[in-house]
Amino acid sequence: MKIKSSQKIILGSLLSAILPALVMLMLYQYKSVSPFIFVLCAFTITAIVFGISSLFIFRKILYGRLDETIKKVRKYFPVKELVPFLKSGKSEEDPIDRFNEEILHLANERQNEVEQLQKLERYRKEFLGNVSHELKTPIFNIQGYLSTLIDGGLEDPKINLDYLNRADKSVDRMIQIIDDLETISQLETGTLSLELEKFNLTELVKDVCYQIEIQAAKKNIKIIPDARFNTVKVVADRFRLRQVFSNLLSNSIKYGRQDGEISILLEPSGNHVKIVVADNGIGIEEKHLDRLFERFYRVDKGRSRAQGGTGLGLSIVKHILEAHQQSITVESKAGQGTKFIFFLTMEG
Repeated sequence: MKIKSSQKIILGSLLSAILPALVMLMLYQYKSVSPFIFVLCAFTITAIVFGISSLFIFRKILYGRLDETIKKVRKYFPVKELVPFLKSGKSEEDPIDRFNEEILHLANERQNEVEQLQKLERYRKEFLGNVSHELKTPIFNIQGYLSTLIDGGLEDPKINLDYLNRADKSVDRMIQIIDDLETISQLETGTLSLELEKFNLTELVKDVCYQIEIQAAKKNIKIIPDARFNTVKVVADRFRLRQVFSNLLSNSIKYGRQDGEISILLEPSGNHVKIVVADNGIGIEEKHLDRLFERFYRVDKGRSRAQGGTGLGLSIVKHILEAHQQSITVESKAGQGTKFIFFLTMEG
């Protein structure tokens, strides 16, 4: 058993007191010392033993109190993981050192939590501001169109039908924003259950590419689905996965170059298939990558809103894939295009 430094000190002190006592006793037996010297030495040795004993008792009481304090600290400030020396099995650690380690560990934990809360608070304020802005724009548009019609525009055949159509489009935009927010909320809370089924992923990809061709044609962007595999069977929610590909392709078209290309690669490996949606568009600066999947986060706010969309597409993609127990990553550099990478479970 490993002896701690404090125990070594106590043992050394006791030996230092006992050995002279034995020597004095032997000398006294043979009349080598006077009774006065013997009593003086005995008193000194007794004082030393009493002092060491008192120190030991005080130490036990102090460390007992420290252990109680540590337990209270753990109770009111629980930590997710024990400090490293506890995980490594150093149960013989001195309580004072252990107390110091735990206090430092808890202080770091609390500091990290405070920083995280401050970060979340900033995101919350940004999110509320973005929601307000996204809804305010179509509402003001509708208000303007209706006010014009009420003030006499309804009788003007040149503008009445046009303004009604514009108001209708603004209502559609509001509905789309609300529907997307509801979808994200349901995915986050788990109230939206997935309808998993086995289907051919290549057919779904081709279908989505066909549906989005008109949008791509406006910028003469060529969409190239992977033609190496006729059949790649996956287990997923077909409808939600269609949303994933539609949002990723729409995003690549918005930020793609005129006469550009978008490729969709499928790379089966084991019981998973790796999907890569890559474009040769304008790319994304590194500082934006960590926040790219946040709700309403836009790399270029002015340009993004001019391009249309709710600003929720990538956030929906992230939450749908997380509901499938998967994640999505992005690789991009400014001016060098963007790659979105994720995995799906293949049919067993």
